[in-house]
Order: sequence, then C-alpha cells, then structure tokens
Amino acid sequence: MRFALDLAEPDGRQSPAPSPSNSTPKAELQWFPLQNHPLFSSATATAASTPAGRMPPNLMAWGSYSALFLGFAQEMPPPDLNSVLQADTPLSFEVSKISINRNGSALLLAGLEGLRVMYLYGLFQLKKIPSSAEIFFNRNNFIRTLQISWHPYSDTHLGILSSDSVFRIFDLSVDIGQPEQEYYLQPVEPGNSSNAAAICPVDFSFGGDHLWDKFSVFILFSDGSSYIICPVVPFGSVYKWESVLEMYNDAQTFGLKSSNSKAVNNSNMAISWLEATFPELVRRAGDGSQSYAVKAQPFVLLDASVALQGPLRKVCHTVTEDSEIQKGICEGRAVGCLYNLVGKDSVLVTAWSGGQLQLDALADEIQPVWKMGNAPRLCVDSSDQIIGAAMICETAPSDRSVLKLDQPPHLTAWLGHPPPLLRLAIVDLALPDKCNSLIAMMTDPLVPERIFCVHAGGIDSIVLHFLPFTNQTSGKEEAMRTPSVLSVLSTCPGDSSSPSPLHGFLALSDSFGSSWIVGLTSSNDCIVLQMDTWNVLLTDAVEKVTETGTADELKETGTHTIISKDLLSGPKAVLLPPSAPNLRSVTADSIEGRSMLHQYFKLFHENYVEYAHKVHFELQHHAPHLKKIIDNQHSRLREMERKLLEVERKQEKIEDRIDRAVKVHSSLEERLQNLRSLPGSHKKPLSKAERDFKLELDNFNGLELDALHSSIEALNGRLKRHMHSPQQADSPNRQTVRKGNKRIQEDEISQLKSSLEKLSLLNSENSRKVKLVESVLRSKEISD
Repeated sequence: MRFALDLAEPDGRQSPAPSPSNSTPKAELQWFPLQNHPLFSSATATAASTPAGRMPPNLMAWGSYSALFLGFAQEMPPPDLNSVLQADTPLSFEVSKISINRNGSALLLAGLEGLRVMYLYGLFQLKKIPSSAEIFFNRNNFIRTLQISWHPYSDTHLGILSSDSVFRIFDLSVDIGQPEQEYYLQPVEPGNSSNAAAICPVDFSFGGDHLWDKFSVFILFSDGSSYIICPVVPFGSVYKWESVLEMYNDAQTFGLKSSNSKAVNNSNMAISWLEATFPELVRRAGDGSQSYAVKAQPFVLLDASVALQGPLRKVCHTVTEDSEIQKGICEGRAVGCLYNLVGKDSVLVTAWSGGQLQLDALADEIQPVWKMGNAPRLCVDSSDQIIGAAMICETAPSDRSVLKLDQPPHLTAWLGHPPPLLRLAIVDLALPDKCNSLIAMMTDPLVPERIFCVHAGGIDSIVLHFLPFTNQTSGKEEAMRTPSVLSVLSTCPGDSSSPSPLHGFLALSDSFGSSWIVGLTSSNDCIVLQMDTWNVLLTDAVEKVTETGTADELKETGTHTIISKDLLSGPKAVLLPPSAPNLRSVTADSIEGRSMLHQYFKLFHENYVEYAHKVHFELQHHAPHLKKIIDNQHSRLREMERKLLEVERKQEKIEDRIDRAVKVHSSLEERLQNLRSLPGSHKKPLSKAERDFKLELDNFNGLELDALHSSIEALNGRLKRHMHSPQQADSPNRQTVRKGNKRIQEDEISQLKSSLEKLSLLNSENSRKVKLVESVLRSKEISD
C-alpha cells in the first residue's frame, strides 16, 4: 500500500516548489469532456464487489497543513505527486480506510483484518512502523472492526467499535496495544432478546460541541435502534473552558434546585464527576481566574458504570412512535449513522441498506446516566493513577410517559431518561439494484445544513431546510419543509450497466470560503468539484420570487393591449349640420355652397383624418411588441413541430413494444395454463401464522446462527489465549485491582467451558429444529 501526499490546496494554490534535486519533469495535463471519462462511460464501468460487513472504503485524507493523502494498491504505481510515503514493512491486510488526526501527526490505516498507525513528523518525514503497531487483533482472532474514528477532542485517541459489541478507546501516546477504556454494550438483558439484530452493533458516531453531546457516543444497531453512552471522555483530551463551565452551571441550576429527588441525585453525580474530571472548576471558582481550555483528568466512578441510554424513541407532539410502528418504513438493515450539529439542533442521520436515510433531531438535551451497583474494572499504575477502565453498559428501564414534547423542560430535566427523537424526514435515494448496501455520510465543513451521502451509485447532497430548535431560537415561525435532495455525481452510466463506486471521498473548504468535493475513482483518477455555498439555503426565497415574478408577468400580459378599444370601435359617426331646404339647390361656386363644403370638410377632417393618424401612430408604436409576439409564436410553433416529429418517431417504437408485450403476454398465459395443469399446482397459500413462522425461521437460520457461531468462535479464541497465556508477575509500575484469589482463573476457565458446552448444545438443538420444520413443510407440500 502506497500513500501519496500532495500539497495543493483545493482552491488551486500550490505549495512551495520542491528542490531541484528532487524535481522531475511532469507531463502536461490532458483535459477531455466528462462523457468521455471512463467513470461516466458505460462501456468501461465495472462493479466493485464489497464483502458483507466491510467498512465503506475511503482512501483519502486531508491534513491540517493542506496535505492531501491518497491511497493506492501495492501493484499499481501512484501518479507523479509531490511525495510518496511507503511503510518499511509490507502490510498483511487490505487497507479500506485512511484517516489523519487533527494536527496531522499520525495516519490511520484500517482494514477488515488489521490496523496500523503511521507516524508523520514535520511535513515529509515518516516514522517506521513497529510490529507492535498492529493493534487490537490478529489473524487468529475472529473479532472484526465495524467502525474506527479519531476522537474529535484528542490527537492521540482512537474509538473502535468491534463485532463483539465492545466500544474501545485507545491512547496511541501511551500503549498502542492496550485499550484505555472498554465499554461492553448490553442493549438487552441476557436471554430476553428475540431478535439477534437488536444485539449486533454496526456503527458509532461521536457527538458535537453542544453541552453533554461532546461527551456522548451514539451507537447504532442492526435493527435501526440508537443508543447513547454518556459520559465518555478520553484521558487527557482538551475541551473549551466555557463549554465545560456551561454544563457545570446547568447541573447546579436545573438539577440541584429540582423538586424531584431523582433529579437531585443525578445532578449531584454529574457535578462530582465534572469536578473530579476537571479540577479547574473548583480551583478557579475560588480564585476567580479564567482560561481558554481545560484537560480531562483520569477519573471513573468506583461504584457505578455508565448506562446505555436507549433505544431512542420517536415522538410526535403528544404521542410516541414505537419501533414496531416504524417497522416497514425503511427497508433492509441499518448500515451507518452520522451525528451533525446544526445551530441549536442535534441531528442524527441513520442510513439503511435499502437506500433510505432517516433524519431525526434530538428533542431534549443529553444527560449523563450511571447505573449504581455495577462497579467498573480499573487498572492503575504504581502511583494509584487510573490508566485503564472497563465497564459493562446496561440499559435502564425507560418510562414512555415522559416522551412528550408539550411538557415543560423542568419536569423532565435530570431524570435519567434518554432524549427522544423528533422525525424530520425520510429520504429515499432510489439507488440502483446493482449497488451494494454500503453508504457513507459526511457533512459540509462550511454549510452544516448540507450532508453528502456517498454510495456505489455516486454522491448525493441533502440540504435541511427545517430545524425546529434553531428556527425557534431565531424567532422564525416556519412550516415544516422537506429537505432537498440533489445528485452531485453519478457513477452509474446507464440502467443496464454496473456501478463504479468511488474509493475515496472528501468534503473540503478553503480560505476563500469555497466548498469543494474531492473523489478518488477505482482507476486512481481524482475528481474535484466546487460546490455552491451562498445559495444553498435560498430555495424558499427563490421560489417566492419566481412565483411573484410569474404572477406579475401574467398580469402585465393580460392588461397590455395591442390596439386601444377606441380605435377598434372605428371613427365616430359624422352628423351633417342642419341646412335649409333652399340651400340644397345652391351651386358649389356660390358663397353659400363654399361655406357648406368648408363645414363638411372640417367635420370629416376632425373624425376620419385624425382617426387615421391615430391608427398609424398606434401601429408604429406597437410594431416591436407585435414582432416579439409573432417571433414567440413562431418559436413555439417550431418547438411543437419538433415535438410532434419526436412523438411520431417514438410512436413506432411504442407500437413495436406493444406488439412484443402482447406476444409476451400471450406466451405467459400459455405457460400459465400449462403450469396450472401440472400436479400439485393447486396448493393453498400459507396463512398469516405460517408466514410469520417461516419469516422467524429465516431470521433464525440467517442472522441468529451467524451471531451464535461468532460468539462460539470468540469464546474459543478467548479460551485458547487464556489457557496458553504464560503466568507472569505484574510489572512493578503497574498494578491491577482484582477481587478474589488465585482460584478465580480456574473458575473462569470452568465457566467458559460450561458456556461453550451450552452454546454447542443450543446450536445442535436449533439445527435439529430447523431440519424438523423443513421436513414437515416438505411433507406438507407433497401431500397438497
């Protein structure tokens, strides 16, 4: 695996040129239309098969010093970039994700079968990877990594969620092979789960900079249920002093002054934990000093473990929406989650394998919850300083009566209830059938309302236009609007072709306020797209302006006339002046005749000649407008003629398709008649109870047996390591707090053996039941 480092910023600015000794002549860039690119050509698109349970691939990372890291396969040479970083020892696994920490000092290489950390010093130096850097598991272990991520408030801590339902935090600055914190997740009580998907985690996401969200970890399980563990703080992580002080004051104001004894007890525990984790709260409260950042000290409650809050339930304004009601809205299984902080709203996005995205907002604040009587397991050094902790996170019974949005906040604060979810929208991405179920999500660094969704079919952009708490704080009373979904990039050239998924994706921002998208194709081509930021949230205003402009234009068109009504009515009727009877016999040469003719000419001039001048002026004035209308009519006529010709061409194709459909229909009817004449074709359909039983058997045969096999394999691996591990004394600089005596090890081995025997018996019994049911169904079909 090679890693290329390019120092070009997304806005096109280049880093200082390398030295002449290291510079090499570069070929001139070749530009060609997008339709000719292999990514958008149906002839060269190939489907990338992704094994089940694999993390979404992302072989791109962006460093804090404007460095772009790209990952390439070992057999494929990288392009001519500024620097190429290569490990001193070859990797023994396939890398599917690379990620860099905040200060750019360490690069994470993650795969399905291993982890490596590459240490970077300066801008181009690479520290050799020791053998101990392959952490967490080896080839003899059956535990898989489901998700891995750097902690947002530390440069040396990693969060890892594994298939054994354990969330671990590693500190790379102390011991890269020993977890600092371990949280064993138990969403249900042992033996009470009827669905294996409810105990299989798939993804996690760290919280954002909002009250207790920064100390929270969101865990997503395969059935779509979400849980929270809070507080989770890496030892030595750094936080803003103002945010920590805000949580401290909130607990004192709303917790200690509550009339509920349970709220007072929970707030007392939170205040004690804050004062022990951040001693500056007590020390600086006395001397009045201030600071900008505080470091978390190692501290764990000795008589309580962090509770697993959840599952988070959906609520409306008055009633709750249980998971059973939501069943069937999203297809498949849950595959990924994303936490996004937008203003005052904490948005949780859940991705499903069927191509749907479920967007929910937290309807209440997150609060820390501990479960008393469940003491954690601690690891301390020679000075009694905590260097490691492990605890079992169990769920607490929830009260559904509090899940109402119309209750005052002081009635539900600090009672230990998990925050409910307010449904914002369900977005269907309409993915092609040939796309796999892996979906990755990422937020725009400049526009938090925009979320990028990366899948095998390309990249989609989702913009949130309704944020309940942010709009309420700003004083906006807006109706709930659905988010807008736009396709940014499509890697499916046609319906009949296979998708060509991206191997890397990044959302970047530069110093000029521009947002960029960078993608890496399977052929090691880099795609750079600039995204608009100023008009993303102006959809409503643009629609209003467009509607107003259209109405004004129609109004103006209706009131504007080509020729006035006075001209269309014609000239006024000329009334001859009355004359005496004796004047009719006068001649034109006489004085009386000339006077009469002069009066007649005057009347005709005032009516007909002036009317003709008015008509001439009116026609001249409206000539450009008439020409514009005529040209518009001609253009519309040509467009209609073109559409008619296109319809005529399609008509022939439609008639051919109809003929073929009629022939196929006739053939299918004939085949259906033949099939009806076969014996055993008049079987009765399964009843609802039989269909439910068959569905339960399918789930049991698939997911639960796999979970059972993985549990047996994990127990075998633990038993082998435990039996073959050498007995060594503890190091002088490290002591472990243990209970019991030397016979605990033998008791644990016997318990493991008995558990393994029970699991084997349960597996054989389940297999026998499945075979028995299949034989009964087969015999029933034969008898029918």
